[in-house]
Amino acid sequence: MAREGGLFDRGLEGLSHNFLTGNLERLVKWARYNSTFPATFGLACCAIEMMGTGAAHYDLARFGMEVFRASPRQADLMIVAGRVSQKMAPVLRQIYDQMAEPKWVISMGVCASTGGMFNNYAIVQGVDQIVPVDVYAPGCPPGPMTLMHAILTLHEKIKTGELTKRRGAGEGAGLVIEQRPR
Repeated sequence: MAREGGLFDRGLEGLSHNFLTGNLERLVKWARYNSTFPATFGLACCAIEMMGTGAAHYDLARFGMEVFRASPRQADLMIVAGRVSQKMAPVLRQIYDQMAEPKWVISMGVCASTGGMFNNYAIVQGVDQIVPVDVYAPGCPPGPMTLMHAILTLHEKIKTGELTKRRGAGEGAGLVIEQRPR
């Protein structure tokens, strides 16, 4: 029987950080960043660049992301590509809520990040008002290299453990990366 305040009372938090739990934590992080399954949310011209990133020339399969998931319940990464209208915002939030935990979001393009040139009542002025964004990929539209850089930046954050902590509503990592040349 464990004593008061031990493993049975506090779960895994009752374990001290040792050889076994340290390696297990590294293994979980490795599995998470090598098998992120994207749920695409392509809404405009950025979606064409996102599809180009998944094609053979850029080969997302080497990062464990060869299959874009059609079901949000099988995905843990949402790539929002393009402008989000006010009518589409509740759908985006519903898909985000159905995704598996832990989940991450990449905002692809200036329209998804800030509304872009569409400064009107019909377009959401930044997808971070709907879901927490972890990485922003700039550009109009950002090329496949920029999206791959955003994905690798997200993988690095998952690997270091900065993004594996539970986030509150409206909180994201908020990383902004530079645009890569085509």
